[in-house]
Amino acid sequence: MRKVEVVDYRPEWPALFEAEAARIAVVFGEDLLALHHIGSTSVRGMAAKPVIDILGEARDILAVDSHNDAMRTAGFLAKGEYGLPGRRFFIKSGNARACHVHIYQTGHPDIERHLAFRDYLRTHPEPVREYATLKRSLAARFPADIDAYCDGKDSWVKETERIALAWRRG
Repeated sequence: MRKVEVVDYRPEWPALFEAEAARIAVVFGEDLLALHHIGSTSVRGMAAKPVIDILGEARDILAVDSHNDAMRTAGFLAKGEYGLPGRRFFIKSGNARACHVHIYQTGHPDIERHLAFRDYLRTHPEPVREYATLKRSLAARFPADIDAYCDGKDSWVKETERIALAWRRG
């Protein structure tokens, strides 16, 4: 099991996203319509695992697979759907530059879910405090068990996603 580490917000996270997104955009070219910074590192002030999460919107999810070799050259490991149908997942690790890339075909409902969650947290400070407290508590309780850490967040995240989607849809 990998170590569960939750750290204070780092102001360099947006710049790390921009740098990785620029490299990814070159790899995918016109097959990618948009790249979004998601996850806790995309929310100013949020404590997080120091991993930049990037959401990509592809024209055609099947075309994404043709870029696996180029992503490998860029330092990413292609993981395929990795348990989530309709997604392509890439991992980059090493040093302080860990990055996860989640690519969906445009229109996939997980795109709206991720963006609603991010935008809701960006504009609602109380859930940010709650989530940070929960993550720190879980990381202290399960420092060597990422699955237990994720399971511990699951109900909070799902409820907040429900609220965020309702908020986004007005």
